Amino acid sequence: MFVCRTTSARLSGSSTVLLRLPLSRRASLATPCAISSLTNNDRRANWRPRIQPLRAFSTSRKARDAAAANEDDPMLEAREIMEYDVVIVGGGPAGLSAAIRLKQLAAKEDKELNVIVVEKGGEIGAHTLSGACIETGALEELFPDWKEQGAPLNQPALHDEMKLLTAKYAIPMPHPPQMSNEGNYIVSLSNVVKWLGEKAEELGVDVFPGTAASEVIYDEDGSVRGIATRDAGVDKEFKPKSTFTRGIELHGKLTFFAEGCHGSLTKGLIRKLNLREQGKFQTYGLGIKEVWEVDPAKHNPGKVVHTMGYPLDYQTYGGGFIYHMENNRVSLGLVVGLDYQNPYLSPYKEFQRFKAHPFVTNLLRGGTVVSYGARALVEGGLQSLPKLYFPGGALIGDTAGFVNVPKIKGTHNAMKSGILAADAAYKSIVTEGNGSEESEPVVLSSYEEAFKNSSIYKELYEVRNVRPSFHSALGIWGGMMWSGLDTMFLKGRVPFTFQHKDPDHAMLQPACLHKPIDYPKPDNEITFDILTSVSRTGTNHAENQPVHLRLADSTVEVKENLPVYAGPEQRFCPAAVYEYVDDEANPGKKRFQINSQNCIHCKTCDIKDPAQNINWVVPEGGDGPQYVDT
Repeated sequence: MFVCRTTSARLSGSSTVLLRLPLSRRASLATPCAISSLTNNDRRANWRPRIQPLRAFSTSRKARDAAAANEDDPMLEAREIMEYDVVIVGGGPAGLSAAIRLKQLAAKEDKELNVIVVEKGGEIGAHTLSGACIETGALEELFPDWKEQGAPLNQPALHDEMKLLTAKYAIPMPHPPQMSNEGNYIVSLSNVVKWLGEKAEELGVDVFPGTAASEVIYDEDGSVRGIATRDAGVDKEFKPKSTFTRGIELHGKLTFFAEGCHGSLTKGLIRKLNLREQGKFQTYGLGIKEVWEVDPAKHNPGKVVHTMGYPLDYQTYGGGFIYHMENNRVSLGLVVGLDYQNPYLSPYKEFQRFKAHPFVTNLLRGGTVVSYGARALVEGGLQSLPKLYFPGGALIGDTAGFVNVPKIKGTHNAMKSGILAADAAYKSIVTEGNGSEESEPVVLSSYEEAFKNSSIYKELYEVRNVRPSFHSALGIWGGMMWSGLDTMFLKGRVPFTFQHKDPDHAMLQPACLHKPIDYPKPDNEITFDILTSVSRTGTNHAENQPVHLRLADSTVEVKENLPVYAGPEQRFCPAAVYEYVDDEANPGKKRFQINSQNCIHCKTCDIKDPAQNINWVVPEGGDGPQYVDT
């Protein structure tokens, strides 16, 4: 249900207009009076207004005092506070699964449990991108009758292939058993997430797309109290515009962070609360994907193909995928490990070379591109997981890092982690009565215990040594040999665990140790320039707002990254956000330019920048890509 307070209601606190809207048309919590922006036809077609008491709004005494001292500055006024039992940041598979499970448990025992999900994408699913060939176990836990309820899983995976690509040939290889997709489904994960959002709303979850969580709220004892949404209507100079609206604080007995890979709040939370052991770190990949509608004569519904080798060299981890969906559509992409060393490497242009391979070109020729997108992926495995809980909250899904890299799957584990966290939260809050104002913060140690006894832990433990094995002196070939031995015979039953050597940004080597890569020009039929691809993402950012890609030191890129690493930002970004351009004020020199309006929220820059000078923060809610069928 969408809660909207008019200005008069907000001042008096006396009434609430409660509206049921499609998830795609919700006003964000950062703009609680955005009803006026919708048309009269929208209202007549979709809305059923009625009056109902509002969930608790309040302002803390500390906040009220601060507002009184800064009453002339709207950006320092007190935020309104909404109280919930559980606040969930991120409307992806993990966050929505947790919300659904909580409400199912409450309904089963006829209990009241208030749950909210905030999602920065303009619609649920708008920022969701994955391969995706998914297992259904976690979905069946939530909805045993998901087929009857119309879940958009329509194409079973019917046939697996593995190919080793050389520059011209595609050589068949034995298909590793852990990559078997029997019983799985080829899906658009964005559509699956949209469906989950609808189901969550039907159960009574407050689902708010277009709402960017920008700050973690801590209690005086250091526990997590909730989050604050981003202020709206702030200009490039960080000053309020005439449309300025203060963000809202969402407080909960528990806050679940389900932001996905390298979450903007989670990365700070991990540092502040020391959730990751010294010397342990996550490692990542960048997945670049397109959806094509191909010639029906070339379409093979249910076919799943994975590739390795070309176009990547033997020192670069990664591989390709081609999934034949329903309706003559094919999902294909390339994943490049972000621990690559050559600063001249461009993952986007490597993807174009992948499509230009005869094996792929033969499939795509005569077809049309439907969608393009990219996102970073967690690849570290079991040894890269942070502590999963802390006073007042927990980490779930890809924000923790449950992807099974050899299996090339993570959705089932993300959803399962949401279920486990929800079970632990319900028991603590409802069954045991924790989380009242008089009690200590809720500490979900039972969630981590449940994880260690779960299917997630078992499968991640078995493959824990696969991804780091590719760091050997033998490169990809050494990793392949170990992976085959470990996954087919050892099953992880060895008395040691390989560790990742260094974080991804530290793996990049100086440009003087490498030669520039000569990438072919796009043919505009199979391969495309980067701006053409970005135009297919539906990306939009309000022009007059603070740049959400923040530099700790504005001089580092030109002084260090350009001379040492040949300006890698302009190559590792799959959306042409970063450029080194001529500096008009200093002839003969370059300046670093950020085209933030191009950003598709993949987070690669925050991960791979060798100086760790780029900080990705959320823009206004609703900004970013608008992915379709990804």
